[in-house]
Amino acid sequence: MPSKVYGYVRVSSTDQNEDRQMLAMAAQAVPLRNIYVDKQSGRDFNRPEYKRLLTKLREGDLLYVLSIDRLGRNYEEIQNQWRILTHQYSIDICVIDMPLLDTRNGKDLMGTFIADLVLQILSFVAQSERENIKKRQAEGIAAAKARGVKFGRPPCPLPDNFFEVHTAWRNKKMTLQQAAEACEMPVGTFYGKAVHYEKTHNFDVMRKNL
Repeated sequence: MPSKVYGYVRVSSTDQNEDRQMLAMAAQAVPLRNIYVDKQSGRDFNRPEYKRLLTKLREGDLLYVLSIDRLGRNYEEIQNQWRILTHQYSIDICVIDMPLLDTRNGKDLMGTFIADLVLQILSFVAQSERENIKKRQAEGIAAAKARGVKFGRPPCPLPDNFFEVHTAWRNKKMTLQQAAEACEMPVGTFYGKAVHYEKTHNFDVMRKNL
C-alpha cells in the first residue's frame, strides 16, 4: 500500500485564523481530506483532531507541519511526540519553515544527529518564547494596574435606594437578607457592595451584622 501525505494545523484558539498554515499545506500538495485542524491550546496533546490523525498514520507516511510549535509548546512534550511519530509510528516529518527538520533527508547517523540537535534547540526556543510572552503580559498588566488602569467588567451602579437601605441595615432596622432583597441583589453581592462603600467612606465594617 503506497504511503500517504498528511498535514497537521493548530491554532491556539477559535479566534485565530489557520489560513497561513492551510496555504503552506496546499503548497506542499497535501490533500485537503488529509489535513487535520485543531483550534485549541498547545499545552498538551489531548486534541481531538491530532488523535484522529494518529489513527490514520501508517509506516512510511509523511506528515507536514508548518512550524515546530504547531506540535506544541512544551519543550519536553514536543520531543516526546517527535520520537513517538518517528519511532513508534515510523513516519517521516517535515517542518516546512525549517528544512533541517525533514526526516526524509540525512537518514544516516550524522543526519539524525543534526535533526535531533535542531529539534532540541527549536523546541527549547518555542517554550522560552511562550514563557517570555506570558512574562511580558504579566508585567504589562502590573504596569497598567500601577497606572490605575482597571481590568474586567466595570462595576454595576448602586441602586437608587442603596444608601437608604444600607443605613437601615447598619442601624439594625433590617436584616442582611431584607436589605439584599430591597436592593434586588444576592446577599453576598449586597454585603460586598456595603463593605466597599464603607471602606471608601471611612466606615468601620461591622461583620457582626452578618
